[in-house]
Formats: sequence, structure tokens, C-alpha cells
Amino acid sequence: MMDWLNDPALKDMDPIKKELFRKAASQLQGKSGNSMASTLMTLITSANRRGVKFTSEEISLILNIMKQGKTNQEKQQIDQMVQMVTNMSKMNKR
Repeated sequence: MMDWLNDPALKDMDPIKKELFRKAASQLQGKSGNSMASTLMTLITSANRRGVKFTSEEISLILNIMKQGKTNQEKQQIDQMVQMVTNMSKMNKR
């Protein structure tokens, strides 16, 4: 799981954001697709409340890296959880 933190695509990411993901990596280790996506979205929401904003491109990048090595079912679970959280977030902003 920690391998994705070393992905070359993350090399230009803000160090503060990378550190947040590094700390969360231990929480994500061994989790299934649904649990992984839920934990990640909680992390992002918490960071947003503290003024650290992730772009949609950064979130997509992290999700794609996290999906590497996962089964198709786990990838689908991650996508579904992210979509659900995104929809809930949009509803809360109304």
C-alpha cells in the first residue's frame, strides 16, 4: 500500500498534501474498496475544513494510483463510494 506514495505522478504534489496521504496510508492499509474510498474521502473532507483544498485532478490521481493492483470489484467499489460521497457533498452545499 505504501508503494503508491512513491508513484512518480505524485512528485509535483504539494508536500503538505503528500504528508496527509502518507499519514492516512496506515489507515488505508488492508482495507477493501469501499472502506478505502470512505477513509480517503473523510481525509479529504477533514483537510478541506483545515484549509487544504485538493483539486479534482489530485483526487483522481490518488484514486487511480490506489486502484492499482485491486480487483475489478474493488475498483468498482471505490468508484461507487466516491460517487456517493461526491453526490452527498453537492447536496450539502445547497
